[in-house]
Amino acid sequence: MVVSTRDSRLTSGFGFALLSASSFGLSGSLARGLLDAGWSSASAVAARILLAAAVLVPVAVVQLRGRWSLVWRNLRLIVGYGLVAVAGCQLAYFNAVAHLQVGVALLIEYTAPVAVIGWLWLRHGQRPGWLTALGAVVGGTGLVLVLGLGSGVRISTVGTGWALAAMGGAAVYFVLSAKEDNGLPATVLAAGGLLLGGTTLMLAGLAGVVRLDTSRTSVAFAAFRVPWWLPVLALGVITAALAYVAGIAASRRLGSRLASFVALFEVLAALVFAWLLLGESPRPIQLAGGALIVAGVVAVKLGEPRPARTPEGVERGRARPASLPG
Repeated sequence: MVVSTRDSRLTSGFGFALLSASSFGLSGSLARGLLDAGWSSASAVAARILLAAAVLVPVAVVQLRGRWSLVWRNLRLIVGYGLVAVAGCQLAYFNAVAHLQVGVALLIEYTAPVAVIGWLWLRHGQRPGWLTALGAVVGGTGLVLVLGLGSGVRISTVGTGWALAAMGGAAVYFVLSAKEDNGLPATVLAAGGLLLGGTTLMLAGLAGVVRLDTSRTSVAFAAFRVPWWLPVLALGVITAALAYVAGIAASRRLGSRLASFVALFEVLAALVFAWLLLGESPRPIQLAGGALIVAGVVAVKLGEPRPARTPEGVERGRARPASLPG
């Protein structure tokens, strides 16, 4: 019976992880449709974040059970998470897909784990092993192929810069999500970050810092058009709220280490959605580069120190969303 229960949790965990990765992977294609219809990047991000917050905040309130002191003690963490890991990362990513193919932008963002390894080495002296170093080299080679460097393919400098900024935001996401000694539930951190990030973007728009352009024009994809509110609703409910909740459920069943491996499916999901919705067929050399980036990230993660375990062999550590906030 114990083995059967464990197998059941693994099966459901894989299902939640794939659901989370697929949901995150859909965001770039939906955002591209809105941007082409006249929405600004800040408006698309704000709508996505605030809709997700509206879904998750009630859940977080129930989970807190009146322990508001947890929020106050972790206010700095929530602020950093909301401004950089949520709002900043998503705004940079949406700006990137306005200038690059969705798959290219996401693959650049997915070099974030390599940046995390560099930060841990420089800041905390956690020198990477040979497998981690190999993963960084392989991932960097894949990035060169994705960008088409040396092959005559023209790549937007502005788009690449935004994609690298999204990578930095994603790296901050990983670093902040790994904090496990604060007692703050993962859902509360996600809901607080989404609410703060969305509110900040709205205030920045009202102050004229960012453009909050919207449009009621129908949104055109490769083979069909839909009302403007449909991709907006899908961005908030599916690619943010559902993605975060499913990612948390996956982490609790698989552990953050295994769940993060399954989360790499987001790259493939994004390429598929971009092909279906936008008609963006990646070049063979970009597919090869994408495969190298994924292989490099896997190698980097395999080279990380194994987490501490309890006497029962259960991995310690607070659950966190398994996927990147693409």
